[in-house]
Amino acid sequence: MEKRKFAELGLTPELLKAVDKMGFEEASPVQTAVIPLVLAGRDLVGQSSTGSGKTCAFAIPAVQMADPASKKTQVLILCPTRELAVQVAEEVSKLTLFKRGVRELPVFGGQSYDRQLRGLAAGVQIVIGTPGRVLDHIDRGTLKLDGLKLLILDEADRMLDMGFRDDIERVIQAAPEERQVLFFSATIPPPIRALIKRYSKDPAMVKIEAVAHNAPQVEQVYFEVERHSKVEALTRLIDVHDFRYGIIFCSTKVMVDELDEQLHARGYAVDRLHGDMAQVQRDRVMGKFRDRKFEFLIATDVAARGLDVDDLEIVFNYDLPNDAEDYTHRIGRTGRAGKSGRAFTFVCGREIYKIQFMINSARLKIRRERIPSMDQVEEARDNVFFEKLRSTLDAAEFKKQDRMIDRLLDRGYSPTDIAAALIHLLRNAEPAAAAAGAAPAKPALAAGKPAFAPAKPAFVPTKPVAAAAEAPARPVPAEAPVRTFAADAPARGIVAPAHPFPNRKVPVARTPDVPAPRSGGWVQRTGNEAGFTPIALNVGKLAGVTPSDIVGKIAGVTRLSAKSLGAIDLLDNESYVDVADEDVELVLNKLPGIMMRGTRLVVRRVERSSE
Repeated sequence: MEKRKFAELGLTPELLKAVDKMGFEEASPVQTAVIPLVLAGRDLVGQSSTGSGKTCAFAIPAVQMADPASKKTQVLILCPTRELAVQVAEEVSKLTLFKRGVRELPVFGGQSYDRQLRGLAAGVQIVIGTPGRVLDHIDRGTLKLDGLKLLILDEADRMLDMGFRDDIERVIQAAPEERQVLFFSATIPPPIRALIKRYSKDPAMVKIEAVAHNAPQVEQVYFEVERHSKVEALTRLIDVHDFRYGIIFCSTKVMVDELDEQLHARGYAVDRLHGDMAQVQRDRVMGKFRDRKFEFLIATDVAARGLDVDDLEIVFNYDLPNDAEDYTHRIGRTGRAGKSGRAFTFVCGREIYKIQFMINSARLKIRRERIPSMDQVEEARDNVFFEKLRSTLDAAEFKKQDRMIDRLLDRGYSPTDIAAALIHLLRNAEPAAAAAGAAPAKPALAAGKPAFAPAKPAFVPTKPVAAAAEAPARPVPAEAPVRTFAADAPARGIVAPAHPFPNRKVPVARTPDVPAPRSGGWVQRTGNEAGFTPIALNVGKLAGVTPSDIVGKIAGVTRLSAKSLGAIDLLDNESYVDVADEDVELVLNKLPGIMMRGTRLVVRRVERSSE
């Protein structure tokens, strides 16, 4: 089905700004079909799979139709589960960002009535809830539907399967006669048809079918990964398989930018491509990619449309595509001209239902595998080094070192010990180079695989960063900090900092006191442990930062081990970290400008208290 730009769908400037901030470049097929029909006032039946973009298909027109001048409930969205209700409410919240006065409220069982009652009494234009709790509020008189314009049933077939038919009918009957009703369902069984016939007027039918053809030369695999573990999973797969040339697809421009920053920080040669870039920039990036001047192109579907590149080893679906058609277009960029290729797809949470639907409906041949362990990654690195060493010996393209070897043999060292010591020195040269400030270079497996240089230079602090370092002292917030140590940061799935530092010595916990403000410098938040210097970061709890994020970011950018980090204090808008004295300059030089939770880091040294 045809896709169109959101600007072509009749949306207001406020909605277009919100959609752009969410990072979407164009409407999915279901959004292209549904949004104009809903804005035109039609009742509608939408049949599409979970995750096809249908949430925004009904949420975007719902927000546009809501009148901020009225405090009455104008839109009601029914969902089968509390998890889905929360998910829909989050999407609606993002869409109302620039439309002031429009509020949304999720209502579902298991949540305090007081919070819901206060929200309903204050007046909300959009209510999202499960049938049971919505009906309960209607019966209590706390939710009035006399101003309702739009009623939406999301995943209607699941609600009927869960026994909500009577509740749904009572809710519909409580709504005004002149209202718009939308049914969204993956399947349309007879009970759904009966509801449609009884409660809708001349509904438009929108069916998005997943039609795809398998790419026979492409090995297709999917991995179940927690969302916050995707970067670690991606780098493990690249290292284990020694991939050198591929495309990484993301669903939004925002994700492309974030992943570009994260992979650069880990030393991978990557560049990005998305719709916000000027055509000249895009042409320049594509020219470099075709010339193999970097390893991986991170791109959105729109930016990569019509992309013609030969010999791709791998296509990563970092974000699951909307439908089987998009999936097939993505993976078709590898395995061309009779050559074999690979396509790896990451699946998070509820997306497992989406990919299973795609596999069944389009008869895709995708198998499930597990993310490699750290032991497998190390074994793969050993194999790469072994092959490089073997090919060097076979080619005999090295200078003889007989004199030095004879001197070592004369001193009583065995040939095997000499070889082992040389391998040890070579294998440790990469961490030493990283500590000195150089990005580690991945060894080529064999002749014909080019050595890559980073696609763009390391970040150089800009004037705003320098200005921040000269900012005057400010008082410390009175709230108590969240205190933890780098080694105590919780391991979530396969988060990078949970594993690489098994020999970490955990510092002794200190009393979480908050000293009084001092004039002339930063307040000492972390402790005065000998050998450590506190540094301050300009992100905190309100940005969603966790101790694991801080440890992982510092370790990924600087290649330092966790024993170089001490106590971590999290405040609302800033964080404080103890860093070993000998590593402070490295952190201060490397970390500024790196993205963390959507914020470009400003890093500054904290003066020790004189107490």
